[in-house]
Amino acid sequence: MPHELNVLALDNPRMFYDLLFTASAQTLLKVARDPEHLGAEIGVISILHTWGQNLLLHPHIHCAIPAGGLSPDHSRWIRPRYPFFLPVKVLSRVFRGKFLAGLKRLHRRQQLRCTGPAAALADPTQFRRFLRQLHREDWVVYAKPAFGGPKKVLRYLGRYTHRIAISNHRLLTFDGERVTFRWKDYAHGGKQRSMTLLGTEFLRRFFLHVLPKGFVRIRYFGFLANRFRARYLPLCQQLLASDRPPPSASSETTSNWHCPNCGAAMMVIHRLTAVELARCTYFDTS
Repeated sequence: MPHELNVLALDNPRMFYDLLFTASAQTLLKVARDPEHLGAEIGVISILHTWGQNLLLHPHIHCAIPAGGLSPDHSRWIRPRYPFFLPVKVLSRVFRGKFLAGLKRLHRRQQLRCTGPAAALADPTQFRRFLRQLHREDWVVYAKPAFGGPKKVLRYLGRYTHRIAISNHRLLTFDGERVTFRWKDYAHGGKQRSMTLLGTEFLRRFFLHVLPKGFVRIRYFGFLANRFRARYLPLCQQLLASDRPPPSASSETTSNWHCPNCGAAMMVIHRLTAVELARCTYFDTS
């Protein structure tokens, strides 16, 4: 989220994070349904994170999405046409529009608390000016290629689903007054740095990320939503099984290896003997 919105997130955490979940999921579902991009119904696992490496407020959503979706008539599985699944520039514009529309709706219904640093936004004129400024900014959406199999999906989810703002291994020292911890400076190539804060400031930053009581920070949408999962997951599995290419008669042409970049299955073209390897000076893949 643009950092200018942090003042509203602090005053309205439950509504703000609910809107973040809703706007991001609706964006993915809408763009995926568009025949120009995928033309399919997809499933989404969304995970809320509120922190950056320096423990300051940085609300964002991580989404894990099956690489494809159900056709509108549920008769076949549709695979994405691009390696990045959906175009990020389109996602960014749609997400910005949906989130700001939801924020405007909450303000019009007088459901947004605007106090402290956000007090000026209680005035409708100031709030409209604030939204216009946000609408002129490019909002950041980032997409990675598909995972290389179920084990990598589980490893990813295991890393992200139960994290807290800072883990023990990043804590370096505490001298009774100051806390020193390790952080990655992504603005400078992800360099490892250390930061020292007064204990009170460290605690203030840490407690920025304590969510409202009972707030659900892992949610499911599309065909992975609770009310659809039992009906559509077996159908997805059936369609995916029938969509697989038939196995090759020769075990020499297939492989269980996966490309580290795109995750696709790799094919064995030729197996070299030890003598052939000894004669090789280079390998030409052109």
